[in-house]
Amino acid sequence: MSADEGDAVRRRAGEAESRRASRLWWDRNADDYQNEHGGFLGDDRFVWGPEGLTEDEARLLGDPERLVGARVLEIGAGAAQCSRWLAAHGARPVALDVSHRQLQHALRLGTDGVTLVEADAGALPFADASFDLACSAYGAVPFVADPVRVLREVRRVLRPGGRWVFSVTHPLRWALPDEPGPEGLTVSASYFDRTPYVEQDEEGRALYVEHHRTLGDRVRDVVAAGLRLTDLVEPEWPAWNRQEWGGWSPLRGALIPGTAIFVCERDA
Repeated sequence: MSADEGDAVRRRAGEAESRRASRLWWDRNADDYQNEHGGFLGDDRFVWGPEGLTEDEARLLGDPERLVGARVLEIGAGAAQCSRWLAAHGARPVALDVSHRQLQHALRLGTDGVTLVEADAGALPFADASFDLACSAYGAVPFVADPVRVLREVRRVLRPGGRWVFSVTHPLRWALPDEPGPEGLTVSASYFDRTPYVEQDEEGRALYVEHHRTLGDRVRDVVAAGLRLTDLVEPEWPAWNRQEWGGWSPLRGALIPGTAIFVCERDA
């Protein structure tokens, strides 16, 4: 959940409001985000979440040798750290984000071998079956009101047999306060309450929106989009990682999952 809170409430937030809030929030907070987390993310590392699991370790996109020449779409790319890693492994990545300011950070870090696109994940500006792989590390999916629309768009642009891997906050975390200390280990809300988390200004305009789906909801979303779920990864917190990132911390990470990674494929 966000670090730059307005008036935090739980209320309904539709697709257009969520999209507008995401664009504005990331444009406004991109500098602080990259300053705070850029060292951990690196300029050209592929990190799946605050636990620090990397694609070098996990190989969720498949055999690295198969990346050579592959066209890969990164959704919610931010400063395109993951795309830069993909390019270094011989892929032809396209880094897409709704935030202009985040993509300016991508330009600052360098774009050799990486194509940048500013667009909405729910309306991908690409031809059918134009990518071999797609990926997203905490990008887009948690912030949209209609995740199935995004997943269907991903399926559309994937070639048959293509893989789609995305990470999100583990749904269990929504039942707990977003705190890194002991207070973050006590259930404070219903896991089954899907009401979005919204930060809004004094006039009720959304500044930040995040949508909750249960683990079962996420699985059903994948299936509804016509994709096949092949793996669900819940990274454990490693002993070397002593950082706190918002509500993620070594204390909580040792006891509860913080990230869920869905590995999906498009059948023919």
